[in-house]
Amino acid sequence: MFRITTAGLAILLLAMLLMCSGLDRADARSVGSQYTSTAPKDCGQIGKPSELDGSTTRVCKGKDGLVVLIAEDDLREIVSVGRNREAAAEEPAAKVWFAPFNSSETTVEWRTAGAKPFAMIQRWHIADGTDPDKHGRPNTKAMLIVSRLPPGPVCHVAYVDAIANPNANELARKAADEFARSFTCGKDEVKIIGARGRAVEPATMR
Repeated sequence: MFRITTAGLAILLLAMLLMCSGLDRADARSVGSQYTSTAPKDCGQIGKPSELDGSTTRVCKGKDGLVVLIAEDDLREIVSVGRNREAAAEEPAAKVWFAPFNSSETTVEWRTAGAKPFAMIQRWHIADGTDPDKHGRPNTKAMLIVSRLPPGPVCHVAYVDAIANPNANELARKAADEFARSFTCGKDEVKIIGARGRAVEPATMR
């Protein structure tokens, strides 16, 4: 009968541990970032700009068959994601309007595991009414928004103040990797990551 000595068993267990560690490292290495544009020239406009205030809606190509919906009204934007425009418009992310004037930048960072995106990161500019410029208009403050992606609902997961945190990009990626896939929209509270600043404060006012 085949017998495994104590030393042999120890070697076998060590080999199995190294194999598992290698798989974990491979999984970690498979998580990365890809980028797409939401610039108007790279998107399709839906209808014509509003004659009243110039409000627009556009749909932009994302990753893995997803599209990004951007709707602007009264100098405020919503950004959502879905398999098509109709699906994106029904997601929780499409129902979130910040009280201050705001706008999103035109680069979307997609956090992917392998080829599958599970979160998106986008830089926003939030008007700060306590900091007017020389013309009396509010200066804007930068904030990174982390959103979870399908399967499951699309919603905001975390906010990172880009001024108060010099390492804001790294914090946003870490938040995406750690929280997005397990985040429950409508139940879990959006996390404020890192130091709070004047972008996060106005954005979280309701």
